[in-house]
Amino acid sequence: MSLPPLTWFRAFDAAARHLSFTLAAEELGFTQSAISQHVRALEERLGTQLFVRGHRSLMLTDAGRLLVPDVAAAMGRLTQATERFQPRISKPKLTVATSASVAQWILSPMLPRFREAHPDVALQIVTTVWPDDFSTTNADIEIRFGSKDVVGQGAELLGPSELHVVAAPALASAHEGALNWTKLQACTLIQPIGISTGWADIARRAKSPDAIEASVFVDTHGLAVDLAVSGVGVALTHRLISQMALKDGRLQCLRVAPIDAEEGYYLARKTTGFTQEQEAFIAWFYESLDALQAA
Repeated sequence: MSLPPLTWFRAFDAAARHLSFTLAAEELGFTQSAISQHVRALEERLGTQLFVRGHRSLMLTDAGRLLVPDVAAAMGRLTQATERFQPRISKPKLTVATSASVAQWILSPMLPRFREAHPDVALQIVTTVWPDDFSTTNADIEIRFGSKDVVGQGAELLGPSELHVVAAPALASAHEGALNWTKLQACTLIQPIGISTGWADIARRAKSPDAIEASVFVDTHGLAVDLAVSGVGVALTHRLISQMALKDGRLQCLRVAPIDAEEGYYLARKTTGFTQEQEAFIAWFYESLDALQAA
């Protein structure tokens, strides 16, 4: 018999300790509905009800009480085993869980300045792609991509959140002036998954006479930028991620009006024992973004 996913047990463990899906969600970095779904999935797999759900209350059933000690002990052993592999350092270590795109196209080129300003702060940068990835990071700061209801309460939008069309200079030069949509469709059109507005929507808004659709789909905006820089094709991607490549001339914008994105990049402050270091990193990050956007 295969075991249920660890995420289901983590959701159950947190909900059992707090007797609240909402508080469990805050602890694990999920939405309340995600915690509820994980617990429901575990109940269905085990074939028994683990909680009695009231209007504003949550109680363990007899089966739930029976499961609690084993799950709590297993989670404790996993935590203990993991801690053996954590680096032991004397300076404060700030953990930043971030979208892989932000790590590659924003943090990586700008990080030397933070190290110069804060040499006594150690950083652990954990990259993620999907929302559930954040639940296992135990980070002090999260920078994630998604819609407002996915990123959680208290997250701050790194705005403005816009999508635009970019390509390497050699390819962009072939589309100077008024955009020829028929000519554009002949290109490799790149689009990240996980966005509500795609190439087809862009074309409709621009009243293109042709039906336009992506031919290459990627899982991050950073990879979309990578492919565009390499000359693979024309990318529809988030301005926050492409602005560094635009600044240094590796990409150019095509003459397609940018549109507001329903999803965006958000920063969230998490409960931490390193408040001073957390605030220093966040202040530096916002200053760096302002400088990049002003360039």
